Amino acid sequence: MNLTSTSQEIFIPRLEAVKAAELAMRGVVRQTALEHSANLSEEFGANVYLKREDLQIVRSYKIRGAYNKISSLPTDVLARGVVCASAGNHAQGVALSCQKLRIHGKIFMPAPTPQQKVRQVKMFGKEFVEVVLTGDTFDDAYKEAVQDCTAHGKTFIHPFDDPKIIEGQATVGLEILDDAEAPIDYVFIPVGGGGLSAGVSSVFTTLSPRTKLIGVEPLGAPAMYESRKNGVNTTLEKIDKFVDGAAVKRVGDLTFAICQEFLDDVVLVPEGQICTRILRLYNEEAIVVEPAGALAITALEHYREEIRGKNVVCIVSGSNNDITRTEDIKERSMLYEGLKHYFIVSFPQRAGALREFLSEVLGPTDDIAYFQYSKKTSRERGPAVVGLELQRKEDFDGLLERMKSRNIKYEYLNDRPDLLQYMV
Repeated sequence: MNLTSTSQEIFIPRLEAVKAAELAMRGVVRQTALEHSANLSEEFGANVYLKREDLQIVRSYKIRGAYNKISSLPTDVLARGVVCASAGNHAQGVALSCQKLRIHGKIFMPAPTPQQKVRQVKMFGKEFVEVVLTGDTFDDAYKEAVQDCTAHGKTFIHPFDDPKIIEGQATVGLEILDDAEAPIDYVFIPVGGGGLSAGVSSVFTTLSPRTKLIGVEPLGAPAMYESRKNGVNTTLEKIDKFVDGAAVKRVGDLTFAICQEFLDDVVLVPEGQICTRILRLYNEEAIVVEPAGALAITALEHYREEIRGKNVVCIVSGSNNDITRTEDIKERSMLYEGLKHYFIVSFPQRAGALREFLSEVLGPTDDIAYFQYSKKTSRERGPAVVGLELQRKEDFDGLLERMKSRNIKYEYLNDRPDLLQYMV
């Protein structure tokens, strides 16, 4: 298929436009490595390659679309400045683009945005960028950004639903095909708003139509998955924002149309499984990624049989991970792997009950990771929240049997995440 606009007015990037974007961003955007992963190849019985967009100068692919869009604007438009709303990688891409093009940019970020991210944006933008912290959510920041554009005649730089943004992200696909030494059977692409998946899938549809194109979303934010299932771009009522680089309530209208046409599948991966992969990438590959950056690799487990013996590429989209999230990542991983369990335990009202729990209920390798009485006074008369770490998930059934045999009353909290978040 030739990359061109269809009669139904659906935008599809032209190959010539993608190549022009690649040329325009030379000297600004790095051509990142396509690395063979020996560990992942052995684990999945496939030839697994990683497209390392986490090594981009702003540590994500977002600079590609941002620079392509901003650099394409006429001189008189650039003189009025550009505006964006973002709490993450898009903001950094816009900031660096403004600095390179020496134009003014105004970036609206939610007030609760971690200072580490705010500092990164200011570092990349230098004196050319003004950061405005406003509102409690992205939606608040977005509304302010749009109002500023309207009031001052500035140009809004959308994070994904814009032809120039999509064409810029599509250059990732060109680089993969340029560097691949053999035909590629599968490409796994992280999906947030859809700019990257729309761009890469359009390039592969033209230049490597035999390649299977798999979009990957977090289970708690399946906007593209639900839209494709419904046949219409669908807005989710609520989402889990943990995978913040890919957690959107609604994908782009342009990007949905392209992904509906070109993606072979969209697979959903649980947030806890993503956390397990983040930790393994750090320990086994010395690669630091943000949750969205681990999406594509995490999806390999869901395609284990299909990819066996195949040439596979996973796009590692970014590495802007806040170190303060490490404990949360570890916790979610252990919950997913069945190695950490929380209970509300009502201990028998007699002396030595807690001692017996420790000596007779816990297994030899079980450990108490959390213990908190529910009452501040007369604590021993109220239940306690207890968190247990196991060495093997197979030990869980034995733990429950010992609790029942000793008539210990409990409520299991892992099945109640709505309650657990308030208790621990």
